[in-house]
Amino acid sequence: MIFSNIQFRHIRSHLTMSLLQQIGLLITKDLRLEWRQRYALSGILLYVVSTVMVVYLSLSNPQPAMWTAVLWIILLFASVNAVAKSFMQESTSRQLYYYTIASPQAIIVAKMLYNVLLLLLLASIGMLVYSTLLGNPVENIPLFLGIVAMGACSFALCFTLIAGIAAKAGKSAVLMPILSFPIIIPTLGLLVRTSKVAVLGIDDIDLNKDLGILAALNLMQLTLSYILFPFLWKD
Repeated sequence: MIFSNIQFRHIRSHLTMSLLQQIGLLITKDLRLEWRQRYALSGILLYVVSTVMVVYLSLSNPQPAMWTAVLWIILLFASVNAVAKSFMQESTSRQLYYYTIASPQAIIVAKMLYNVLLLLLLASIGMLVYSTLLGNPVENIPLFLGIVAMGACSFALCFTLIAGIAAKAGKSAVLMPILSFPIIIPTLGLLVRTSKVAVLGIDDIDLNKDLGILAALNLMQLTLSYILFPFLWKD
């Protein structure tokens, strides 16, 4: 009975926390879990570095347009592999525990913010290794770094919800790329278009318009995830 009362007070204290407090605790939990399972992050970093090495051995001096395209391909597939484990590594009993101590809105927002941090780290390391081995033809470096950061945020917001759907559908790793492909294509097209402005210095596109559309897509994905995830979580 004493143990049950302690558990009840523990759960009730979590339920009375604000949304921001729940998000903060969930992000802290993911960071600690990632630190304990460093082999997963190490595997993703190894994938990025090895892919860059293959590109370096195949294309010693790529043209700026090809340099940009290959970079986004590397970041895209690294993002899929990194975000896919967001929900698939969670056991059913652990998900049931989360259901009792946190709201579904806090869970999805925390997962998205954590994946944003993770993909920003991967993008930074990938850019550093990629630029070191293949050179850096970018003319406007601050703009390009901002676009890469926005791309990492876009991938995190898109793939997190898809990972949740795939986890609810039997934790199928094949389902995630299939569902995310038609959704990520418009975002990827905008990222490539805006990257050309920074890399090639072209000015025949409306940069502010494309960046505005990209920001609107990110906001829409965040809003839809916030609204729709509770229905998915209750299933």
